[in-house]
Formats: sequence, C-alpha cells, structure tokens
Amino acid sequence: MTEETWGRVREELLGVVGRNNYTNWIEPLEFSGLEEGVATFFVPTNFMGDWVSRNFGDQILQRMVATGKSVSRVEFTVPARGGAVVKPAAVRVDAVRPVAGNAPTLSARAAPARSVSELPGAPIDPRFTFDNFVVGKPNELAHAAARRVGEGGPVTFNPLFLYGGVGLGKTHLMHAIANELKTRSPELRVVYLSAEQFMYRFVQALRDKQMMDFKQIFRSVDVLMVDDVQFIAGKDSTQEEFFHTFNALVDQNKQIIISADRAPGEIKDLEDRIKSRLQCGLVVDLHPTDYELRLGVLQTKVENYRVQYPGLEITPGVLEFLAHRITTNVRVLEGALMRLFAFASLVGREITLELAQDCLADVLRASDRKVTIEEIQRKVSEHYNIRLSDMIGPKRVRAIARPRQMAMYLSKQLTSRSLPEIGRRFGGRDHTTVMHGVKKIEELKGLDNQLAEDLELLRRALEA
Repeated sequence: MTEETWGRVREELLGVVGRNNYTNWIEPLEFSGLEEGVATFFVPTNFMGDWVSRNFGDQILQRMVATGKSVSRVEFTVPARGGAVVKPAAVRVDAVRPVAGNAPTLSARAAPARSVSELPGAPIDPRFTFDNFVVGKPNELAHAAARRVGEGGPVTFNPLFLYGGVGLGKTHLMHAIANELKTRSPELRVVYLSAEQFMYRFVQALRDKQMMDFKQIFRSVDVLMVDDVQFIAGKDSTQEEFFHTFNALVDQNKQIIISADRAPGEIKDLEDRIKSRLQCGLVVDLHPTDYELRLGVLQTKVENYRVQYPGLEITPGVLEFLAHRITTNVRVLEGALMRLFAFASLVGREITLELAQDCLADVLRASDRKVTIEEIQRKVSEHYNIRLSDMIGPKRVRAIARPRQMAMYLSKQLTSRSLPEIGRRFGGRDHTTVMHGVKKIEELKGLDNQLAEDLELLRRALEA
C-alpha cells in the first residue's frame, strides 16, 4: 500500500464521516507502512489513537481491504522523540477471517481506553428526570427550555444558560436533560461536570503536559454541560481554555448547557467576552419557589415515601404548614420531610402538626422568612410593570417615583436595614430621600384606598 492508495481511502472517508470528523480525526493520521497485513498509522496522542480505533477503525480497514490490498489489521501508534515508535497496547482493528459461505466481517478490538462513559465528567444521576420535576410558575420557562434541549434535534439556542439560587432545580434540570438525551440517542457523547472539575482537569493536563488530549476530549463531545460556571471567574487560564472550548463546540453546532447562581452579566471577574458568549443563547432565571410549587414538591415526595414507609399516616394540614414555613429552598424542604417521616417511623407515631413542630424546630427557626431589599424591588417593579433599572435609576416621573417610594417604605417595614443602607440599594440615594419617601407613603395610605390596597397586597406576597 502506498501514500497514493491511502489518499484515495481518505477521500472516501471524507464523504462518509463528514467534514468535521474528517478534519479532527482522519486528516491528522499519517500512514506509516504496511507489513505482514498490518497497516500502521502515526497519531499525535494515544487518546487520538484510541478514539479513531473505536469510532473509525472498522471503516478505515474496510476501505483498505476494498483497494485489493492484503490488510488484516490497522494499528495506531505515537511517534516518540528521536523517531522511535511507542506502540500503545493493542490499539488495533482486526478483520475476522471469512467463514465458508459468508462474506468477510469486521470487528474492533482495542486495549482498555477511555470509553464514552469514561469521558472526564461527573456521573449522571438517573433519579433526576423530567417526570419527577415539579413544575410551577417560578420554573415553567426553565423547564420548557430544558425539555426542548432534551428532545435533541437541531440546536435552537446555544448555550442554554440556567441561573438561580441554591435548591431551585438547576442541577435537577441538567441531569434530566442528560438522561433524556441518553434515552433518545444512546450514542451521544454527553459530558456533565462542574466548573471546578473542568478547572481541575485543565490544571492536571497542564501539569502532565497533556493539553492536546485535554483539548481533543472536550472538543469531541456532542453535548457539554457545565454546572456552577461562576467558579471559573477570576481564573484567567481556565477562562481562556473554556472560551476556546466553547467556541469550538458552537462552531460544530454542538449543544452547550451551563448553570450558575446568577446571570452572566452579574458574575464578577468573568471575562467580558465570555459573558457576551454566554448571553448569546437563551438565559433563563429559576425564580424562588412560591407556596403552590413548594406544596406540589411535598405532595410528590409524600407519594414516594408512602412506598418506603407503608402504613405511616400524615394528618391534614401538615404539608400546608411546611410549605408555608420553609421557604428557603427545595432541598431544605425535602430534607425536612425526609427527617419527619424517618422520625415518625422510628417512634411509631402518625405525622401530626405537633410532631412536625417538635421534630423540625431547628429547621423552622432557621427558615423564618427574611425578606430582602432586592426581592421587594423586584416585586414592586413587577406589580407596577416598570423596569427594575428605572426603579433604582435617576428618573423622577411619578409613574416611577411612587413605586420607588412604595419599595422604600416596604424595605423599612419588612427588613432590618438602616435608612442609609436602603438608600445605597436604591441607586446610592441619601438617607433623607428614603426618609421622605417613607413619610410620603405613610401619609398617602390613609388617603388613597388603591395605594393602601396595593401596599397590603405586596406585603402579603412578600411575607408568604
């Protein structure tokens, strides 16, 4: 076999595997020679040899056999320094001898190598699916977007960026996407990992001088999922590599899903070009849970616990009490319910409101409602249909100034913040401005029934 023959085989492979796969995996192969039926190719790294052997080895072998050459096996080796060859252990693809009456068949046989399931990422938790994700108004958009990505098919928005506080369902949705994709298309190379794991792999590759392997691994996946991306902020070298990996995957039309605890533009020390890239897809906020969503989560969990704790009774009103009192996040809520069922099972009592109050006293104390100024500003802005940026901005028109004073009044009533602190949260205003706003609302609520009604409605919504 000559270089010319290999050139013809490469042209055929281009039409079969596509331009991207050809450029990444076939073009770098260097034909070394054919000896005793073994065709040898030089590859830049062992990882690349493993990958080509698993994914394209049989196609290469088949087309080489079709040229009329006597080829029974292909091997991929890494040239060592000084021209010597380092043979990876049995990284090869063999042709099986034809059986009488049958056409020749091909089989791949490779040494232990990094399989798709062993790509550098965290395991996907099979418990997190779309079926057991409780949907409510605060998370319905995020759920719908995640569902769309999980269905596979053409990439409609890239990346999908999910953000929100702890325990609101970001990680559940990411695992649900991965589980759905793997169910629909098992051949997909889906990698899920935290930003810290990405950084660790990057640092490890630098230390071991295996950056080529690192780049090839992360740029050969079909779906990349990175959780808590805010942790790479301030890590310049990691951000640089993440940016290039991101661009390479987007250019190949591969799906990227990212989560963080805040919106891209609010992540301090994250490079502007990365913020811009992250914002070019669909950015979705998972809002804090409302009462209905928390109650739905509890009801779903109770159905599961009835199987685990058969015969254990729970009296009416307990779930409603927990949904009202534990508002921090879903993880705390689920943990409280688990503790309650376990305790009731151990002491052999039914779950009553009194038992819940005794068993969860510490959780209930820690979960006492703490309203924030930011939450007040958001609620008031939504109620009066004005932009949050206008509320804390310099505009003084009445349609904005009055809601601003309402928010200042509620901040004084529902939080322990001082007037100067409240002023700073409202665009750096002086404490006297806040005092004037509070006094104005005090006066008006006795004269304007609509304003008083709005005030009470907002107070109930914030304290719920």
